[in-house]
Amino acid sequence: MRTSSWQSCLLAATLSLTSTLASATIYTYAGNLAPEVTGAQGSGIVKLKFDDSTNDLSIYAGFGGLSGLTTVAHIHCCTAAAGTGTIGVAVTPGTLPGFPAGVSADSYSAVIDLDLASSFTSAFINNFGGGTVAGARTALFAGLDAGTAYFNIHTSAFPGGEIRAFPERVPEPASLFLGFLGIGALLLTRRGRRRF
Repeated sequence: MRTSSWQSCLLAATLSLTSTLASATIYTYAGNLAPEVTGAQGSGIVKLKFDDSTNDLSIYAGFGGLSGLTTVAHIHCCTAAAGTGTIGVAVTPGTLPGFPAGVSADSYSAVIDLDLASSFTSAFINNFGGGTVAGARTALFAGLDAGTAYFNIHTSAFPGGEIRAFPERVPEPASLFLGFLGIGALLLTRRGRRRF
């Protein structure tokens, strides 16, 4: 039962790549920002990326056509039912750091360190996180996975919130790639065994 050296190298590379990528996973969530109340006119997009090796949450948002000027933005969690309802702020107290105020259209990006208590409201830490930052982080991602967390932009015209999105998990292309790579390596190995 001989395998060629290139097949062995391919299998070793696949296993090495799998273990490297398995040590750090990036979870991506995306959604369309849409009016949440009658009379609101804004729209936009939001993308959240969570790196479980650093506990950093990257936030990217683009929005426009708002009925009023932006006042605050944050992430709320966890509503009673997926895709609907309102609940208190989870991330961050006040507004997201650096979020543009006083505009009707703009883009935003930031990285939030979810190892810090200051990244969450104390109410969220106590009510959903069991009093710990690690618990709050776990609750936030359980809410995102369940569709009960939402990104919200508030404006002068709609202080309670003008547009929001319940971001949904985006399948990770790296996982699909690794799966296909592993299947390919397995097939090549099996093919090599049949010849001898």
